[in-house]
Amino acid sequence: MTEAKLEAWHDETRSFAPSAEFAKQANAQPSIYDDAAADPVAWWRTQADRLTWTTTPTKSLEWDLPFAKWFSDGTLNASYNAVDRHVEAGKGDKVAYHWIADAVGESRTITYAQLQKLVAQAANALTELGVKSGDRVAVYMPMIPEAVVTMLAIVRLGAVHSVVFAGFSAEALSSRILDSDCQYVVTADGAYRRGAASPLKPAVDEALESCPNVKAVLVVRRTGGDVGWKDGRDHWWHEIVDRQSEEHAYESFPAEHTMFIMYTSGTTAKPKGIFHTTGGYLTHVAATHDYIFDVKPDTDICWTAADIGWITGHSYIVYGPLINCVTQVMYEGLPDSGGKDRWWKIIEENKVTILYTAPTTIRTLMKWGEEFPKSHDLSSLRLLGTVGEPINPEAWIWYRENIGSGKTPIVDTWWQTETGGILITPLPGITATKPGAAMTPFPGISADIVDNDGNSVGNGEGGYLVLTQPWPGMTRGIYGDPERFMETYWSRFPGMYFAGDGAKRDQDGDIWLLGRIDDVMNISGHRLSTTEVEHALVGHPAVAEAAVVGASDPTTGQAIVAFVTLKLSAEDASKDQSALVEELRNHVAKVIGPIAKPRQIILTPELPKTRSGKIMRRLLRDVAEDRDLGDVTTLTDPTVVNQIAELMEIGADVDDDLTR
Repeated sequence: MTEAKLEAWHDETRSFAPSAEFAKQANAQPSIYDDAAADPVAWWRTQADRLTWTTTPTKSLEWDLPFAKWFSDGTLNASYNAVDRHVEAGKGDKVAYHWIADAVGESRTITYAQLQKLVAQAANALTELGVKSGDRVAVYMPMIPEAVVTMLAIVRLGAVHSVVFAGFSAEALSSRILDSDCQYVVTADGAYRRGAASPLKPAVDEALESCPNVKAVLVVRRTGGDVGWKDGRDHWWHEIVDRQSEEHAYESFPAEHTMFIMYTSGTTAKPKGIFHTTGGYLTHVAATHDYIFDVKPDTDICWTAADIGWITGHSYIVYGPLINCVTQVMYEGLPDSGGKDRWWKIIEENKVTILYTAPTTIRTLMKWGEEFPKSHDLSSLRLLGTVGEPINPEAWIWYRENIGSGKTPIVDTWWQTETGGILITPLPGITATKPGAAMTPFPGISADIVDNDGNSVGNGEGGYLVLTQPWPGMTRGIYGDPERFMETYWSRFPGMYFAGDGAKRDQDGDIWLLGRIDDVMNISGHRLSTTEVEHALVGHPAVAEAAVVGASDPTTGQAIVAFVTLKLSAEDASKDQSALVEELRNHVAKVIGPIAKPRQIILTPELPKTRSGKIMRRLLRDVAEDRDLGDVTTLTDPTVVNQIAELMEIGADVDDDLTR
């Protein structure tokens, strides 16, 4: 890669206009922004007509800051909207999911009619176990069809699901069950990871030792491994669900009926139980899924490469796509389960048209090399998306050129568990895109960037990302703790929702996310975003991934410590490591400025990642500060962080001259 090309990729004025062919075929029209801006509440009420209401709402927004109600006098059923109405409309034979297992060769195809019957059976089984409207049900399952069926069955009954990522520990599971007083748990005996069985039921058994209120546990047999069993409490899915009737009469519930609780992890305080209600959430995810991914239900095959244990899975694997009656790929395995080209095989074989994944995964795929995607036909792809964190420009370009054949639009989306659905994003066919920029608020969303005093900043300036008006998918609070909700999200800037993220406007007014404000370092009085430094490092042709943290420094207050993995195919990997480290430090200084030059750069084969693929920067901060490590049970490989600590000690004598 030439230096000129690198500079072009980091040029914030470089943009990609939608192709004339794509723009002509896109669903949304440019007037969508004007229509929504003229009356956002009325525009969202129009979007609510995507749903089938038992009682059509006459109210739209009721706003008692910070508490909102949307469509409150309407009634509906979430499960009916996702499945039954499509079958009634004659679309029962349409495929809902192509499920692909971790093991090569194992798969299932489930139509909407089949999904309707499975959900009815599960709802009948849960009713037999005692589940009723308002009850909380914990779901601790791998990426198997029964997980989606369970979620839909729970909301069909008016109960509340609390899905816990199956990579979490027994302690994390028990804390969530206790906080929301779940009385029922649905799980599996285990899961598969790269062909090896990984047990889940033992973690449930351990968690329930401290959860005496749990009445019943429903267990899917996935791996066939031996499990502990408590008679009267534990029930096999195949014994109780499979014998149920394939018909179930649904009930309707108010739009503000609680639909699910999802816990966000905290670093110091206990996790927050973010809860969402039915009508507003479903309206938001259906509209955003349709417009942002330019969905064409008759032809698209959508793949959101996430886990249902996270909000991305809830909104864009389950509810949004099913409401829009699309066909999806649902994948159980890791990106390299069955080989480093597994994803590209899946896309080629299933003719996937829309791929939505995280920048962390994209960088991992980059590290493995472009020869893997080049060996497969990816021409079916017409739209790419990113989610979960800001994407660095090089990864954005690699994604577009190597996966999107240099022509597919990329929608870089910003949102949170708390927001329910996407809030900032380009719209394909309408807005131009810039590598690394989230661009502009979705129609009907009022977002701003403000300074310390809450004043809107100008173009070319940065600050705090806030939302100034309510939106349908917004959380209704923290479960059981309204005071914490107000303190956490509404106290920093009166009258505004503070997302906790930093952002900047470029000279064109487009929005760039800088990551959590917790990840802002103060270097000799200069405030630098860890994301900005990471992007600079990954912009070097030798670097696959980078994680940056701030560490205490007696001279500068804080100093930058970077942990870097190299590309497998990079010629630079064979260089003398000290020379490469110095080259990388100078590269950061050139891209950002001398003040951003890292004090230390640790070259490591891997970064500590959770089983969902997110880098655990908290542990890297502990390593950089030479503190005792906290809980590492959620890491894919807990030994990685110890290896990094050893490398940190070896590299402790790196020159920290930040000004040369």
